[in-house]
Amino acid sequence: MTIERVPQQHYPKAEIGRRGMALGLDFFGVWLISSLLGSNNFGIQFVQILVFMICWLILRVVVVYNNRGQSLGRWAFDLKVLEVEDGQVVGRIPELQALLKREAIIGFGALLVSIALSNIRANPTAILLVLPLAIDCGAALSDNQLRQALHDRYAGTFLVSSRRGYSLDIKVKRLVENLRRHVRR
Repeated sequence: MTIERVPQQHYPKAEIGRRGMALGLDFFGVWLISSLLGSNNFGIQFVQILVFMICWLILRVVVVYNNRGQSLGRWAFDLKVLEVEDGQVVGRIPELQALLKREAIIGFGALLVSIALSNIRANPTAILLVLPLAIDCGAALSDNQLRQALHDRYAGTFLVSSRRGYSLDIKVKRLVENLRRHVRR
């Protein structure tokens, strides 16, 4: 009796630019909703923070769990979150607990960016609140094998390119190419 190796299914790595644009789209949607409920006063707005956290959890955990690993931003840029076990990508959506761990870390960084954006006029040093998110996501630049950010490593997740989505980045590239072609004429 011999043991046969089952070939590992290959999952294409998500490009850093597309990951950033998907995160930016999700952040902008949540930030827009939470900023509409805030006041024009400077400082930390607790209602705004609470609304941001609730909307972030709904968009990035509940929607992802029920929508085959895609949030609004990941759907727009053809990305999907999958689970990693023992350094190998497993072709399934992470469990709810793994998604909660993942999004608590990145959501905290996004919340700090939201606070920085609200207070940048009154206190220019608020830009330093961007550092935790930059460090977290910047770890993906140094990981050549799986391109996992710190929140991905902690939660055991991995972002891959998917076939199901809106392909917003491809549509924008085509639009820019058409505009360049018409301008040259």
